[in-house]
Amino acid sequence: MISPAARPESVALPTDAAVCVTGAGGFVASWLVAELLQSGRLVRGTVRARTRASHLTGLAGSARLTLYEADLQSPGTFDVPVDGAHTVFHTASPYVVDVADPQRDLVAPAVDGTLNVLRACAKAPSVRRVVLTSSMAAVTDEPDGRQVLTGEDWNTRSSLQRNPYYFSKVQAEHAAWDFMSRERPTFDLVALNPFVTMGPSLAPGLNTSNRILVDLVTGTYPAIVSLHWGIVDVRDLAHAHVRAAEVPSAAGRYLCAQPAVSMRAIVGWLREAGFGRGTRLPSLGLDHPVGDWLVWLDSFRRPPGAASYLQTHIGRTPRFDARRVREELAVELRPTRETILDTMADLVAHGHVPPPVAA
Repeated sequence: MISPAARPESVALPTDAAVCVTGAGGFVASWLVAELLQSGRLVRGTVRARTRASHLTGLAGSARLTLYEADLQSPGTFDVPVDGAHTVFHTASPYVVDVADPQRDLVAPAVDGTLNVLRACAKAPSVRRVVLTSSMAAVTDEPDGRQVLTGEDWNTRSSLQRNPYYFSKVQAEHAAWDFMSRERPTFDLVALNPFVTMGPSLAPGLNTSNRILVDLVTGTYPAIVSLHWGIVDVRDLAHAHVRAAEVPSAAGRYLCAQPAVSMRAIVGWLREAGFGRGTRLPSLGLDHPVGDWLVWLDSFRRPPGAASYLQTHIGRTPRFDARRVREELAVELRPTRETILDTMADLVAHGHVPPPVAA
């Protein structure tokens, strides 16, 4: 499912090239836009509404940023911002666990948006590469702790009923590679598959991944349970996108995350940093087989998305091989503890969590 080989000299991203970033106001995309502007490039960003992307206009170099309003499911909406761009970064996609209608609210916009962007790129002779923000959700939805996952692995178990967000990511990435195989456009495709993305936010809002830390200190998790996350810093993921455009030989899928860490480890880091006092940071330990069984039973009273996530992830530690992003793209990922503490400092600054209290 890899795109046809492209001539390296035609793909490497020149420093003076124009680029397009879809979903430019998003958590990852905002850092991507910031890095692209810092490098002196002309950036075209698509947003659902300019009024929700005011944080981008204050970035250094924003005089080289042009924003366009675009809707994922409107055919032709990306034609203008894509035309003239050398590289298109497609980051826009719904990210929410529980929705009223998974097909309407998750799968359709994810797939339609991806195809609308690729069709626009196929019309634009300037486009040489598309960098797609996919997810580890397209790789697995029930890690077994034994298999080491690579970019060759695909999630074949998600559905509209089981982990529908994961299903939307699988369907969107499959649609992208199928388009490349069927249409054989003049550009090539590179996919990045991050696990959980955390880090400081350039916008004041609270994104879904960072909410995990907010939930830990506000009592959403009443106990420490057997959940494990592979975490990548948003700043490193943004840089990986740039490198995926700059490295001529980049191809295929790049898993992007540090080795998985447990909820217990994260709670320990937060407690050491002073976030245990004056918060509801969990201390009761249910990260054992009996606790896993209790969490599994409790999941059936949760909303469907949260229920299926717990049922497929509790007690399981994902293992994956992310060497390609380091060795081929030369991206060094920050230690997870550093990312967690930087995220907490940012959450404090934005008023999402109380400041730490010294012992």
